[in-house]
Amino acid sequence: MKRKEETDSARRPTGGRLVELDALRGIGAIAVVLYHLSARFPEIFPGVAHVPFTFWPGEYRVLLFFAISGFAIFFSLRHIRTVGDFLVNRFARLFPTYWVAILLILLFEYVGDVDRLKIPLVSIAVNFTMLQSYFFHPEVDGAYWTLAYELGFYACMIGLWRLFAGSLKRLEWAFLPWLGLKWLMLLWDGIPWRLTLVLVLEFLPFFIIGMLYYRIWSGERRWRAQLPWFAAALITLYATGPWDLFLTGCVLVLVFGAMLAGWLGFLTIRPLLWIGRTSYPLYLVHENIGFVIMVNLAGMGVNPWLGFGLAIATVLVLGGILHRYVEMPANRWIMERWKARKGVTPTAGEAAVGAAETAPG
Repeated sequence: MKRKEETDSARRPTGGRLVELDALRGIGAIAVVLYHLSARFPEIFPGVAHVPFTFWPGEYRVLLFFAISGFAIFFSLRHIRTVGDFLVNRFARLFPTYWVAILLILLFEYVGDVDRLKIPLVSIAVNFTMLQSYFFHPEVDGAYWTLAYELGFYACMIGLWRLFAGSLKRLEWAFLPWLGLKWLMLLWDGIPWRLTLVLVLEFLPFFIIGMLYYRIWSGERRWRAQLPWFAAALITLYATGPWDLFLTGCVLVLVFGAMLAGWLGFLTIRPLLWIGRTSYPLYLVHENIGFVIMVNLAGMGVNPWLGFGLAIATVLVLGGILHRYVEMPANRWIMERWKARKGVTPTAGEAAVGAAETAPG
């Protein structure tokens, strides 16, 4: 009975988690960790012993997370009444864990004495705002480049929410001019880079794929009504980018369609779901901390496979600790005080928002 409930969960709106979405997050998180610790590590430390394989090169793992963000953003938008509600919700969800992750990374880098990963103090300070990309400062951790796109996406979505007076029933009609700006990039080489970042133009079709599927899952739109918008997103990918991104978009359309059809229930195994639920803190700590561990163990003559395994085990443990003792408690504490300040008692649905969504992982 439990398996049937989990399999059905993706096909209907509920106040709880979408377990299949967690499973997809888990797959994305595992792929990100394996890629960075196998492929990126020798690129950054070419003279250090490393495992003799490269896992799945390219940005495809991150594109999955962008599509998931497009789907999950509505779990916040459908429960807000003001822009302030949204800002506090996003702050509570992102920043406490992010700040603790930065401190952990700096601790590992300086104790491990890996100068290659260190950045100037002023850049570290800017990183605490999460706006380092917008100010052209290096990231504390190389994986943090995606956070600029997440913030840009949130800004765009709250802007559309305001534009449509709190109702997103006609949201799809905003996709055409938005995608049109991505086409404009083909004609205007000098388009301001910050503008492309805040409007998430480079990866916009992937966010749109997630949003289109949420609208189907929620019952707000039918499959047939969404087909022209799926076509617009995929045609934009085909015409404005490399073929592999178009192919990835096609695969994501099929994967999310399978999720809504209830065909991904076989993925809802506990280890994968746990990784999916801890994917945000895991994403924040995995790269540089893993690098520090592998560099230091290699310097001691430890077999690269052992260093690789210990790095993965360490970041999984740290991600789990941050999820349990920072991410969830901080989110609850901040949201409870925000609601108390406004004199509002959180509903069961609002309480489930933090459990139903995750930032990029």
